[in-house]
Amino acid sequence: MTVRAALLVAALLAAACGQDDKPAPKAGDPAPAPAAPASPAQAPVTPAHAGDPEKGRQVYLGQCVACHNRDPAKDGPLGPAVKGSSRALLETRIVRGQYPPGYKPKRDSSVMPPRPDLAPAIGDLTAYLR
Repeated sequence: MTVRAALLVAALLAAACGQDDKPAPKAGDPAPAPAAPASPAQAPVTPAHAGDPEKGRQVYLGQCVACHNRDPAKDGPLGPAVKGSSRALLETRIVRGQYPPGYKPKRDSSVMPPRPDLAPAIGDLTAYLR
């Protein structure tokens, strides 16, 4: 297998990892019960722009570890260490497949495909990777 083919397979596997395999609800199925609202004592107090590190960890484990290391502070088989990445870098690189202006990448590659579907999770990923 050539390196190009191996990278293509790795990219396809990474893209497929986050797909939801839940069956669609059928007509006549009871609606799921709404979640109970959290009491003010249970709700975390965070700024509106801050993300949830636990949600970010779940996204990272489900979407990123195929190429990046399970430990974000270490280099992975295809992607570099991402611990401490800024929100601007994550948003530009993940959502648009580009780098922020003036940023010098750790690895010069174009293997990582844009993932605009992860745009809502950027705040959570940023919080996890701090």
